[in-house]
Amino acid sequence: MKRIKADSLTYHPLTFILSAIIALWLKTVAVGLIGFNLSLQSPFELLMIVFSPLGSLLLVLGISYYVKAGNFKVILFSTMTIITLLLYGDLLYYRFYTDFVTVPILFQFKNVGGLGPSTLELMSPWDLLLFADLIIFWVLLRKFNVQKDRTMRVKYLYVGISLLLTVISAGLGLVKSPHLYTASYDREQMVKTIGPYNYHLYDISLAVQAPFRRLLASKTDTVKAEQYTSSKEEKRTEYFGLAKGRNLVLISMESTQNFVINQKVDGEEITPFLNSLIKDSFYFDSIYDQTAQGKTSDSEFMIDTGLYPLSSGSVFVRKPENVFHSLPKILKEEGNFYSSVFHGNDSTFWNREQMYKSLGYDKFFSKKDYEVTEENSVNYGIKDIPFFQQSAAHLAELPEPYYARMITLTNHFPFLLDEEDKLISEPKTNQEVVNRYITTVRYQDEAIKTLFKKLKEKGMYKDTMFVLYGDHYGISEKYEVGIHQLLNLEKSPVQHAELQKVPVIIHIPGVGGKTFSAPGGEIDIRATILELLGIQPENTLSFGHELFTRNSDHPVIFRDGGFITENYVYIDNVCYEKKSGKPIEESACGPFQEKVRNELGLSDEILAGDLLRFMED
Repeated sequence: MKRIKADSLTYHPLTFILSAIIALWLKTVAVGLIGFNLSLQSPFELLMIVFSPLGSLLLVLGISYYVKAGNFKVILFSTMTIITLLLYGDLLYYRFYTDFVTVPILFQFKNVGGLGPSTLELMSPWDLLLFADLIIFWVLLRKFNVQKDRTMRVKYLYVGISLLLTVISAGLGLVKSPHLYTASYDREQMVKTIGPYNYHLYDISLAVQAPFRRLLASKTDTVKAEQYTSSKEEKRTEYFGLAKGRNLVLISMESTQNFVINQKVDGEEITPFLNSLIKDSFYFDSIYDQTAQGKTSDSEFMIDTGLYPLSSGSVFVRKPENVFHSLPKILKEEGNFYSSVFHGNDSTFWNREQMYKSLGYDKFFSKKDYEVTEENSVNYGIKDIPFFQQSAAHLAELPEPYYARMITLTNHFPFLLDEEDKLISEPKTNQEVVNRYITTVRYQDEAIKTLFKKLKEKGMYKDTMFVLYGDHYGISEKYEVGIHQLLNLEKSPVQHAELQKVPVIIHIPGVGGKTFSAPGGEIDIRATILELLGIQPENTLSFGHELFTRNSDHPVIFRDGGFITENYVYIDNVCYEKKSGKPIEESACGPFQEKVRNELGLSDEILAGDLLRFMED
């Protein structure tokens, strides 16, 4: 037996393990309450946030208890480090996306805009405190020795207590929320009730199950979805066929929120061209961002399919081999449209090259089809003005009628722009991200103006219907205080929900303008386009409603289970009266919650089982 130095103290391994658990438990609770800013609606929720991490920490750190004494220190410290990095990764991701990392997002991390280009901007000096315990433990583990422990009874007792605490945590989660595991898309509720580590374990189990759901699916699984979507009352409107026979150009406006429309900074309009275009267009000013972790790809998916995006990861990455009854396919069948996409990024980004083939696009103009230089690029790629200038030339070569989707790029976090392209002065909020955002939105507006000018010069304007839409939010909740300063707003949950509005503008040359203010979502854009083109496809399992007569009491559904109606906002599991912004009894939102769970569940079943393949004939 190795002789222990006289000046060296020896401790039982449980002393080290329990000390590590206490340190990790304290910082997990601190991150939950401060970093994630988890909303507390009752003392029970506070109890869950405090209690839920214990079982999983005991289990994971307990691994070191069952290894050889010589490996104990290495395993314990390595496990502490991995848990800390996982917690910190969650924190950084949450700061920008107000969401939690999932297994699918790890496999598409190269597509996650925000963390890569500007990770430092998301960090804080206070973050160093998260790693303080690791330094302390490194010193202690080097200084003190570990006793050998062969007492199996204690080890069995340790495992039993760990499992019991984990099971109790999972059970209490169901007491708090009976739909916790069936509505796992509500990740904040999961983290709040079962803890971040149990959440990650459950997320891993979902990822493991995913491949088997398609194998086990059958044609009978389509019945519920068909019955539900075919029961929608769709009446023809006065706008039916208003753009019949025209080409269709969709312009996806990167990260564009509705608050910039008709807004000024020091007397200068942020979007002067869009403001003027709205006067002669159908403008929908209450359309909400419904994207999830797929962001731009989610908005594309909703508009092309009328289905909700996946709550975890992107359909473009996870389900590109599925069968879809998409907008390009409908337009080809009903009007022999040629469909194309224009985007100045790599064709592999968001797996677009493969996904566009599945959606039925005929041509994808990607980065390789553009003249991209260091001078005409910034941030994620080619600037919007040269992008539209070159796209106009490609567009002129397409056979008519055509459906063309154009995806802008410059107005992307962290909103970088060369000085010569800044067409408006930066506002002076205390959030630099918001200040830069205003300049990139203004540049995007000028770029769209350039496209319209080019198409008019080429005689391609009058025979086209233009649909312009913001694809998702640009300013995350972390930076919203800058918008509050800019617009003189008070911070509140309802105000945060209202800032998720994105502009939707439908411009048909020669047709007058009108503003529609009933609430709607991006998933409704496809039905509205088909209404204007005068196309009535057979039921294609779509959850969208045309926006002209959309029932204002039908909830606009968010991917986390929240929703908005004309009178209510349900966010973070709290029901608010929309007009007053004050929380009210949850029973007021109750009638809508079952519809929300039903629609999201049916859409997920369609994607998980690839159910549209059974309807091809």
